[in-house]
Amino acid sequence: MSQTAATRQLRAREYLMVPPENFAVEYEINPWMDTSTEVDARLAVKQWEALKDALISKGHTVHTLVPEKGLPDMVFAANGAFTVDGVAYGAKFKYPQRSDEAKAHREFYESRDWTFRAPTLTNEGEGDFAYANGLILAGYGFRTDVTAHAEAQEALQRPVVSLKLVDPRFYHLDTALAALDDDNITYYPQAFSEASQRVLRQLFPDALIADEEDAEAFALNLVSDGLNVFLNTESVGMATKVMDRGYVPVLTDLSELKKGGGSVKCCIAELRR
Repeated sequence: MSQTAATRQLRAREYLMVPPENFAVEYEINPWMDTSTEVDARLAVKQWEALKDALISKGHTVHTLVPEKGLPDMVFAANGAFTVDGVAYGAKFKYPQRSDEAKAHREFYESRDWTFRAPTLTNEGEGDFAYANGLILAGYGFRTDVTAHAEAQEALQRPVVSLKLVDPRFYHLDTALAALDDDNITYYPQAFSEASQRVLRQLFPDALIADEEDAEAFALNLVSDGLNVFLNTESVGMATKVMDRGYVPVLTDLSELKKGGGSVKCCIAELRR
């Protein structure tokens, strides 16, 4: 059932971000990356800072990690771990180019008294895990090993629902599905196998359905606090859709970071205590 913005409830959140000081497209590990494409490093930082400021302006707390040289994708902080109930399940990256990012994220959680669960199986943190309605929605097919879903369930003690991704353009769950609040999600059905689509329809019959144009604009790679939905400026169609559902779209230009195959959500890890 649709609600108005007046009835939607914002909940102050804690987030983790990493400045894109070393961001560049130095290799190709997803369909969006092209090493022949130039990146404007100054503009990338400016766009990232605007996103961070937008989160803070809505009452949220943003923690930052120091970016490390030689890790150009470290800006995509969502991939470093997945958290719920004060427990962090760490990442184990598929590609060696990103593997050293996991150590920095682990040090962050261990230095702040989180319970950290080290992974033994390949998973890419919040890139392939989402939290909604008390469930952990977990993607696999391109980056995260499906066997990591059982490991995450043991580590986090929450039920995990496995969802198979089938379109390489949407290689992480967070490019194809997003939580809008504690009960509602939005997703692009064709990014998932037919069986996974059926599961999603059963679990979330009132979900906001995105189309291919939304998905290609990285509109599903959003962050929501239950009222405000943070989107990139290309996500015009999704901005209208969430507004019709009673949310408030907050648009930020992340065109430089899209060159690395990421957008709003990729830059933001939520810290769920």
